[in-house]
Amino acid sequence: MGLTAVSQQTYNREMQLMGSTFEITVVDDDAIQANKHIDVAVAEIKRIERLISSWDMASQTSEINKNAGVKAVRVKKELFQLIERAKSISKLTDGAFDISYASMDRIWKFDESMEQMPSDKEIKLSVAKVGAKSIELDAKNKTIFLKKEGMKIGFGAIGKGYAADKAKTLLQERGVTSGIINASGDMNAWGSQPDGTPWRVAIRNPMNKNKVFALMPLQNKAVVTSGNYEKYVCFNGVRYAHIIDPRTGYPATELISVTVFAPKAEIADALATAVFVMGKEAGIDRINQLPNIDCILIDHKGIISTSKNIELNKI
Repeated sequence: MGLTAVSQQTYNREMQLMGSTFEITVVDDDAIQANKHIDVAVAEIKRIERLISSWDMASQTSEINKNAGVKAVRVKKELFQLIERAKSISKLTDGAFDISYASMDRIWKFDESMEQMPSDKEIKLSVAKVGAKSIELDAKNKTIFLKKEGMKIGFGAIGKGYAADKAKTLLQERGVTSGIINASGDMNAWGSQPDGTPWRVAIRNPMNKNKVFALMPLQNKAVVTSGNYEKYVCFNGVRYAHIIDPRTGYPATELISVTVFAPKAEIADALATAVFVMGKEAGIDRINQLPNIDCILIDHKGIISTSKNIELNKI
């Protein structure tokens, strides 16, 4: 009797990690092996959460924040390098992305409790302690010093992407040839589906969330979408998004959705936030200058724009 070939299939698991829903999918021919791979990915994401969480008082990130304006804090090489890269992205986006956004006073409320706009003075004060230039890095000693008292860093706009990248790398090292890490919409894929076709991601128009306007192949790439269609406030006919410009304290007003494709989820995550803040013209201009990075933007009128190297597979 001849041996029958065991076919490859997808195995996935969904769970709450880093305060978000993560779904990990691997392609394998053995269910037990596939679940072991997923266990390893989950453990890695939990490890990263312990490292970068500003809610966990025992984390090195909390230690940095506690010592703002007081002293430099020695950190693990991994955290140092993540902060170093975040600072570089801040420079690349003229400050539209900034991990020190965590020191912003939360004067904007997106829970329908706001009855009037904050004053210009309140808005200006809300970002007084924000600014990546005040994050001092000592590469030799691997220390981080926040120069201003009350300053804080947070990885809300880069952490999930970084975790997705690390989990993907670990799975590839274990010989998983194909899979997807979906961190609440921050997706990082490699390989292809069991039938050999590429993974595909649906792009929705926030104006009509039940409708997909394009299906894009995702081959060894990450994709991240930032959107404001659920959290916003309106004053004097202007729609203010929950994504706030860390340089001015004012929320973004022009775009309602930004989707960024990049080789890594970390950079896609950070750039999706930055482009949202920068707006259509400046955002597309910056993306067009970066190799292997593309974007799809939808403005508040529902008009779709893309960077120069992207072709929409409209459906």
